[in-house]
Amino acid sequence: MNYNNLTIGIVTFKSEKVIFNCLKSIKKFKNIIIFDNSNDKNLRIQIKKNFPHVKFILSKKNLGFGAGYNQIIKHTKSKYFFLISPDTILNSKCVKNLMIIAKKIRDDFSIIAPKSNEINYGFFNKKKGIQKLKNEILKVDYVKGFAMFFNLKKFKNKKIFDEKIFLYLEEIDLCRKIKKNNGKIFVVRNSYIKHLFAKSSNIGFEYVKCRNWHWMWSKFYYNKKYNGYFFGLLNTLPNFISAFFKYYFYLLIRNKYKKVIYKMRLLGLLASYMLKESYYRPYISKN
Repeated sequence: MNYNNLTIGIVTFKSEKVIFNCLKSIKKFKNIIIFDNSNDKNLRIQIKKNFPHVKFILSKKNLGFGAGYNQIIKHTKSKYFFLISPDTILNSKCVKNLMIIAKKIRDDFSIIAPKSNEINYGFFNKKKGIQKLKNEILKVDYVKGFAMFFNLKKFKNKKIFDEKIFLYLEEIDLCRKIKKNNGKIFVVRNSYIKHLFAKSSNIGFEYVKCRNWHWMWSKFYYNKKYNGYFFGLLNTLPNFISAFFKYYFYLLIRNKYKKVIYKMRLLGLLASYMLKESYYRPYISKN
């Protein structure tokens, strides 16, 4: 199998606890690019020492998930681009089987994805439900963002993800645009990847705060983008009411952990309602 026409890209942010296992599972591939959002010079040294063929790009600014992958794609010259998260581990035949399918269907796809230990695909029409992978491939409406194999010839420019979204729903947004333009997205049955889920960053509670803020911000933004402000508000109002009452409940019973989680959800929604940018960034100690 010729892998010269493939680039594997990984966006990291304080990912030192998981990235090495990920890289071990793809060490046979020559074209690997890491874009690090935490400007972690020590991680770059360690990776260059153990995986000298990996191209490592340091970002002085935390650009987020989508913008980080857009940066990698700008440096990608190959026909195919395989986006993976640092908290993934690939089966030995994962990439090979993806490329076999790509050839078999004559590159008539925008994105294909491996099967995962969790359901990593779905449909915008809820009536379709989650279907089991009975055939060699399953045509789906979207795949989740921890493993996406791109046919770059199907994309007119290399700014693929909406950079207004810092975290969450950027891959769903992309898949929605692809489906609108009659692009094809598939899941491949005999290609497998393990996802550790929410282990990509090693920043403890700061990561929890970041996830909750951005999940709410992105949910309103995504719904507003496709259905207007009122629908976005209507869709997220139950989240706002729930977070509001839960924040005061956990404040009264002095549960600091839960209180902060629901505070972050409220702040994320309020920022989105006020049409502010996705500005929240996790704090990283400089020590």
